[in-house]
Amino acid sequence: MNTTPAPLHRLEIDGRAATADRLLWPALGGMGHFTAMQVRGGATRGLGLHLARLDAATRELFDRGLDGGYVRELVRHVLRDDIADASVRVHVHAPEGEPSVTVTVRAPGGVSESAQALRSVPYQRPFPHIKHLGGFGQARHGELARRAGFDDALLTGPDGTISEGAVTNVAFYDGSEVVWPDAPCLTGITMQLLEPRLADAGLPTRRAPVTLADLSSYTAVFVTNARGIAPVRRIDATEFEVDEKLMATLAGLYADVPWDAV
Repeated sequence: MNTTPAPLHRLEIDGRAATADRLLWPALGGMGHFTAMQVRGGATRGLGLHLARLDAATRELFDRGLDGGYVRELVRHVLRDDIADASVRVHVHAPEGEPSVTVTVRAPGGVSESAQALRSVPYQRPFPHIKHLGGFGQARHGELARRAGFDDALLTGPDGTISEGAVTNVAFYDGSEVVWPDAPCLTGITMQLLEPRLADAGLPTRRAPVTLADLSSYTAVFVTNARGIAPVRRIDATEFEVDEKLMATLAGLYADVPWDAV
């Protein structure tokens, strides 16, 4: 999946224009978290999950709640009436002990149509259940993977246990079941929306440990993130056929997820 950010269109902090003074903390302060969503026609998938993620992480990091209605107001304010489709990020810091919310708007993004090649790396994100800022390790591994001819990095533990992609969740298909790695990772919004719908489409799903040594036992692999779903064609030297039927089913399930007005 393409991780190159589009040009920034707008940035507001707590609903106000971002001045140099107000940008100082987000620019230099490393403690914070965020969520990323694709907005189309003023709506996004899984809005409630995004708001719950922001509230939970704010409580854990800053011992304060974050009202979902307030966040929606901030997103609506920055989109105004002239931006219907966008990539939106909501960042939360606490420069003086109280949560401060930065909302950025970029051009809308979509999933790459090409199958992905992933390079495994011995790295796991600290506090992986939080979508936190300051992800130098995963960003660096992703960049090194792309320089080596891969699309992104696949994060693993010291014993080769697979956890997640650098910016994605990863799932494995053995011909009958979809297996999500049972390892420390961020439970992504797209994963949360897709996973409970799989069984109704005849795709049982389960959590189980997956290691690099297990790769040959799977027939297909795919990744998910805010931009969508993409097949994986290779992990290191292990090749996978793109299962067109599986990908069509996943695409159909995701397309049926309702859009929530921001």
